[in-house]
Amino acid sequence: MLDTLTRSTPRDTAAPLADIATPALLLDLAKFDRNVARLRDHLTTLGVSFRPHVKTAKSIDLARRLFPDGHGAITVSTLAEAEYFADGGITDITYAVGLSPEKIARARALVARGVTLDVLIDSVEQAQALVDAAADGGAMPGVLIEIDCDAHRGGLLPADPTIVAIADVLKAGGVALRGVLTHAGESYNARGGVGLPEMAEAERAAAVAAAQLLRANGHASPVVSVGSTPTAHFARDLTGVTEVRAGVFMFFDLVMHGIGVCSVDDIAVSVLATVIGHRADKGWILTDAGWMAMSRDRGTQKHPVDQGYGLVCTLDGTPWADVIVGDASQEHGIITVRPGSGAALPDLPVGTRIRVLPNHACATSAQHERYHVLDEAGTGVAAILPRIRGW
Repeated sequence: MLDTLTRSTPRDTAAPLADIATPALLLDLAKFDRNVARLRDHLTTLGVSFRPHVKTAKSIDLARRLFPDGHGAITVSTLAEAEYFADGGITDITYAVGLSPEKIARARALVARGVTLDVLIDSVEQAQALVDAAADGGAMPGVLIEIDCDAHRGGLLPADPTIVAIADVLKAGGVALRGVLTHAGESYNARGGVGLPEMAEAERAAAVAAAQLLRANGHASPVVSVGSTPTAHFARDLTGVTEVRAGVFMFFDLVMHGIGVCSVDDIAVSVLATVIGHRADKGWILTDAGWMAMSRDRGTQKHPVDQGYGLVCTLDGTPWADVIVGDASQEHGIITVRPGSGAALPDLPVGTRIRVLPNHACATSAQHERYHVLDEAGTGVAAILPRIRGW
């Protein structure tokens, strides 16, 4: 698997985990590839194309592993990502965050260099800003209208007449309407998989209904885009949908485990940390991986099992029962036994290396500039992969 990394990938001499400076972000490529194959196979069975969201990986090397030939259509969350992945040769991109007018010129610059770029809007004001920009006759991105399928975030309800009004403005101004896009963010409130097939169907139905509204009013909607990691895995019928987006599926995390999408063993990223002290009177073990290494995300706080700032594992990745990072300051992690558990803290002398599985892989990865790719034995680092950061 490691031999499929690009030749340009910076590499370290193989080094054992005991020699890596901590905190460090570790990546298990075997799990990554397994997670990708699982979702790709499921979507192939459902007969829809895949436009993975690379906001989680933010790495050209990992993006290329998402596709059999190393290239494909992707989703991004920032224009910095779009520019970075375009530099790497991936040029079919959806920017799936509502477009602010000051970003139009930057989006147009991508189109002018040959990128097929779609942007997301949900208001007549945004549509008019695009039309005003197009008046000079230059290259323009395509447009997707954001649909609200579950009252979680932005977008328009599927029957909102504003959808047609936006399409009318774009058509009159010569800006291409590509279709509709929705995201089932409420799926993150599921537990143990309960209700996820129904959420996936509601997501599908909302997007298809909005596309049908456009078509009934004389506007084409070739793209009907849906996607969240939970609904992508639990969808049973995607009739009328043209593509599915998902991002955290490639790494998974403790939130996805609590939602019921993956097992703990599927989680492909972890943070390597070193024990730096003890407070026996408080039942604490201190590490050098605080919230600057783990992120402030407490996404499992409302789950039946609260994982604190992360689940603590041995150096080979085996979790200790009910041992978590119970609290954190900027550069200190505090390992504790989960409240209410009868488990005991492991004996971890100062200098011991441990690994921590994250609540939210996107947020934890965002704290780091690079991945340390585990070797096939899982005992050392075989390669370093850089990540893109910023907006």
